[in-house]
Amino acid sequence: MGPRDGLQAEEPVAAKERAALVDALAEAGLQEIEAVSFVSPRAVPAMAGAAEVMAALRRKPTVRYLALVPNRKGAELALDADVDGLTVTVSASPVYNERNVHMTIDQSVSAVAEIAERVAPRALPVDAVVSCAFGSPYEGDIAPVEVNRLGERLKEVGAMSLTFADTTGMATPRRVHDLLEVVGPDVGLHLHDTRGTALVNAYAALERGVTRFDTAAGGIGGSPFAAGAGGNLATEDLVHLLDDLGVQTGVSLERVLAASALVTEMVAHPVPSRVAVAGPRDRSEPG
Repeated sequence: MGPRDGLQAEEPVAAKERAALVDALAEAGLQEIEAVSFVSPRAVPAMAGAAEVMAALRRKPTVRYLALVPNRKGAELALDADVDGLTVTVSASPVYNERNVHMTIDQSVSAVAEIAERVAPRALPVDAVVSCAFGSPYEGDIAPVEVNRLGERLKEVGAMSLTFADTTGMATPRRVHDLLEVVGPDVGLHLHDTRGTALVNAYAALERGVTRFDTAAGGIGGSPFAAGAGGNLATEDLVHLLDDLGVQTGVSLERVLAASALVTEMVAHPVPSRVAVAGPRDRSEPG
């Protein structure tokens, strides 16, 4: 999700360059890519031109191109751009939700219901992301049962899958364990490295059966609505670990690193990914 969550807090990058990043990630073997966000360009200037990005892609039939949408209007724009799936976000933190989308949690749940209803004729999958699932910088810890309750509400109104997000990097392996005890392993995790725990949290979740993780090439990103929020779990850092564990991902580490180098050029500053900086321990592709 580097083209969306990774770039949203950066200075705006031209649509053709963003499309080139999506294409590079597709060539690396990633099968789901959150390419764009259909949000107000006034609220998130870096995500302006989403339709232009989608139009410029060299689409591969093996890849699902996803878009984040905040409301029914965003969903309609995404449908017009022929996306393959939608992501919607609702925070378990009331204060964060208000700052992020200027709605209460109840209003956001209603918006998800409208989105799901709008895309139902196209059978477009909707993944609901529960942000601040491991705690909020405003309310502090949020009990896993409360997080799960919100997730169940989102499924009831039409979300087909759930992803739990460590939006501000408050998760630890113990807290990952506690949440998965309640929600089960058939979920996605969206991890940030604010406090240096993203990769170890992914490993803890992997041991408990989670197989779906949001990542960003280069490890860039971070919420513009939470001070100090660090970047996403780096795609190359996770692929590097999984390769060494013998987990077959179908993703080329070499090509992800090439995409990460492209990100570095786009944002004009070093990326936080450890593997991008140090290089892989084994510079040959896994057999």
